[in-house]
Amino acid sequence: CSGRKERIAMSLRKLHRLSAAVIAAYALVHIANHLAGLNGVATHISFMHVARAVYRNPLMEVCLLAAVAFQICSGATFVVRGRARRHGFVPWLQAGSGAYLGLFFLIHVGAVMFGRAVLNLDTNFYFAAAGFYVPPFQFFFAPYYFLAVLALFTHLGCALYWRLQHEPRVAQVLALAIPSIAGFFVALLIVLALAGVFYPVQIPAEYKA
Repeated sequence: CSGRKERIAMSLRKLHRLSAAVIAAYALVHIANHLAGLNGVATHISFMHVARAVYRNPLMEVCLLAAVAFQICSGATFVVRGRARRHGFVPWLQAGSGAYLGLFFLIHVGAVMFGRAVLNLDTNFYFAAAGFYVPPFQFFFAPYYFLAVLALFTHLGCALYWRLQHEPRVAQVLALAIPSIAGFFVALLIVLALAGVFYPVQIPAEYKA
């Protein structure tokens, strides 16, 4: 019985890694989209139109949404079931960053689908940025986006850390530290751009509403 449970757990972890790869590919394109937006809202939206030709293909979108749903459920399972066996900084960092990502996906994907289907809005730069311009919601959205990007890079760093567990300790530390530090600065740039620090941002009334 214990052997069967172990095989199921291993299969679940393999599927978790597979869905993570799908989501990471999309997330990196999405982050590149935001970084392109450092050059202005028009650049952000132009990049998004090109990228959407791929990820808003109906089949691709269904696969992506399925991967997100599976990632949330499987990740929550790992966080809860592994709490008694989790010891040390990196395992807890991995669990914490994964748990935050699961919460972020749940809120963010739900908000985007609601914005598209119910509010009939184009969920572009203005949709993401609107909360920064309607007080007091900026106090929610600034840490909300910042921690999501940081958690993504940190979670990927944790995965690299375990991949290199048979390598010298310094290689493991760098595998975790470099993505985490990069995530901090990328998150900061994205939040500052959304907040209008680099250039003036005029949010259309329908997004503020």
